[in-house]
Amino acid sequence: MKEVEFYFDVGSPAAYLAWTQLPRIAQETGASLVFRPMLLGGVFQATGNHSPMQVPAKGRYVMADLERFAHRYGVAFRHNPFFPINTLALMRGAIGLQMRDEARMAPYADAVFRAIWVEGLDMGEPQVVGAVLQRAGFDPQALFALASEPEVKERLKAATQEAVARGVFGAPTFFVGSQMYWGQDRLDFVKEALQ
Repeated sequence: MKEVEFYFDVGSPAAYLAWTQLPRIAQETGASLVFRPMLLGGVFQATGNHSPMQVPAKGRYVMADLERFAHRYGVAFRHNPFFPINTLALMRGAIGLQMRDEARMAPYADAVFRAIWVEGLDMGEPQVVGAVLQRAGFDPQALFALASEPEVKERLKAATQEAVARGVFGAPTFFVGSQMYWGQDRLDFVKEALQ
């Protein structure tokens, strides 16, 4: 079966926009969507890359461009006032779910992406995260416990290293077979590759 691998970190607004489109693209092309959680900060560190927001003119342009894409896609999007958010715990939660209860990965990603990029919440605050998870039908204490397990922490490190080894330098990154595509603005190429 065809599959599209989705390398993401919930702290990336472009990964959020990709997430709003990927399930539909996978369905239309008969492909399965494979989640590849990673820590974007770790990828940046390993590759020498940086957030475009670190260059003020580029940051302004990228935000305007993301808003244009959100409008094109017909999805809600707003710049998070707490950006950049430390996503370490959130991404440990994602990889922990992938290891233990993969069917819950999509609802988790959806809840966390929306909390950050639609509601503008401070998802670096454990109380806020707990409320978001509870509202989405998760047991926050169980998920926090899962995210702090040594095995989960090691798996996120390994997943991030694997991403870098495959050539990933930012989020979102997609693979269809051995072909890599970077950026939510490359989803048309992803769809073509899946067709």
